[in-house]
Amino acid sequence: MPSDPHPPALQAIETWRAGGATFDWNGQDIWYRDEGGADRPVLVMIHGFPTASWDWRHILPAFAADYRVIMMDLLGFGLSAKPRRFPYSILAQADMVEALLAELGVARCRILAHDYGDTVTQELLARHGERADRQQPGLRIDKVVLLNGGLFPETHLPVRLQKLLISPLGPLVVKFFTFEKMEATFRHICARPLPDGEVAGYWALLQHRNGRAVMPRLIRYMEERRRHRERWVGALRDAARRGIPVRLIDGTEDPVSGGHMVARYRELIPDPDVVELAGVGHYPQTEAPDAVIDAARPFLAEP
Repeated sequence: MPSDPHPPALQAIETWRAGGATFDWNGQDIWYRDEGGADRPVLVMIHGFPTASWDWRHILPAFAADYRVIMMDLLGFGLSAKPRRFPYSILAQADMVEALLAELGVARCRILAHDYGDTVTQELLARHGERADRQQPGLRIDKVVLLNGGLFPETHLPVRLQKLLISPLGPLVVKFFTFEKMEATFRHICARPLPDGEVAGYWALLQHRNGRAVMPRLIRYMEERRRHRERWVGALRDAARRGIPVRLIDGTEDPVSGGHMVARYRELIPDPDVVELAGVGHYPQTEAPDAVIDAARPFLAEP
């Protein structure tokens, strides 16, 4: 792990890493944690960009008491491999999640996702629907909770850094991306102060294995959202018809995917189940963990 402005954050991440394991996926090592009893229902947590599953640690204890919680650092993120030449895509991340769950013997699950993880979940929902139509075996999704994310490309308002990363200047921009700039970005997208050392931890995880170098490749998910819009929005529309309840929990002060995205969700999704968190920004699980627990836990527990 590289040097960091806040050594306690490094120590916290090392402790976090020690509680996990690695899975080989097509020659790439994927770091994951598997918490709780194997006899419990499975809850899969899928993180966002540009952070990692470390995001979930504030709410993990509340869910690990009732579920077998499986979370992974997606390829290119956190403690997982960050190959420079890999053709990163949402489709590949969904492949990896399915492979990991199959390796762990998981045939059905609930999902809690955020940001980039929302889009991975939309692809998993689309695959679930295709398998159901063809009566094929595969991962069964029972329920989904989505936190702030770009569910609709027309309402996603990327920050300046994201716009630069996806431009031809992306490889140059990451060379000058500093801890201070990351702090400024989080101050912009979060409505509440994050816990002390939180951004330092994000920075350390980003630096691990030179993760900045792959950010211009990872950011192409914004193009994928436009290209696969009908498939992924359709998966959300169809979820209830297929017996998969979905709840959106959204920090409405988020400039990227806050209240304006919720308004579009209500327009497009039949009988929308929405919990709006006033005064909360883009990272509800970190800004307001108790509110996320209170909104997600009863929903996920319903039969």
